[in-house]
Amino acid sequence: MSCEITEVTVVPQTGLKHTATLIFMHGSGWNGELSKKDLEMVYGQQFSFPHIRVIYPTSPQRPYTPAQGVLQNVWFDRQAVDISASEDVSTIEPMAEELSKLVEKEVSLGIDIKRIVVGGFSMGSSMALQMGYCFRPDVGGIVALSSFLNYGTNVYKVLESRPEAEYPPLFMCHGESDEVVPSAWGENTFAQLQQRGVKGEFHTFPGLNHNLCQREVELLKEWLVNLLPDV
Repeated sequence: MSCEITEVTVVPQTGLKHTATLIFMHGSGWNGELSKKDLEMVYGQQFSFPHIRVIYPTSPQRPYTPAQGVLQNVWFDRQAVDISASEDVSTIEPMAEELSKLVEKEVSLGIDIKRIVVGGFSMGSSMALQMGYCFRPDVGGIVALSSFLNYGTNVYKVLESRPEAEYPPLFMCHGESDEVVPSAWGENTFAQLQQRGVKGEFHTFPGLNHNLCQREVELLKEWLVNLLPDV
């Protein structure tokens, strides 16, 4: 099964110079274009910056076990959408290699690796957490919205093996009424990452289900601008 990213939706910076990049990954069953439209609909306007390019890649299709093996756009496979389930490293690792190519393409355009943020929504941000704290700890930041890592994730083992390392800061959000990914899973993930040296912030939103909200996107934009100021 191919892991190649064949479709990428790009929102260029609105100013003259591109000096930073956000790579934002969609949730399971979606694609980059839908992810872009969802962010814009919730935010109420285009989600753009004077100097930050926003990239929305689309994952390859693969048989997805929680959907009875039906082909879906997903970043990796898993036994179940459950924090207690085992993660499928055999599908995560090749996807991380493919996403690393996207990161390296931005570097080849002259973007400092520390000015590249990787993030996403739901499964997309689970993949972002894998990237930032297992495969590409050299990036500048990680965004995880409505997401979690499994209890036995390899990410925790990698962090424990590098106790003195510095890791990208984390911006994490979760709806308190999420019925797909309970907020307790997100809180547990953030706490586990903190215990292993990851620094960041965690925001919850009362009444929010497995969706984005305007205040969340506003906070995300503020965080990005503070982390990646115009230069």
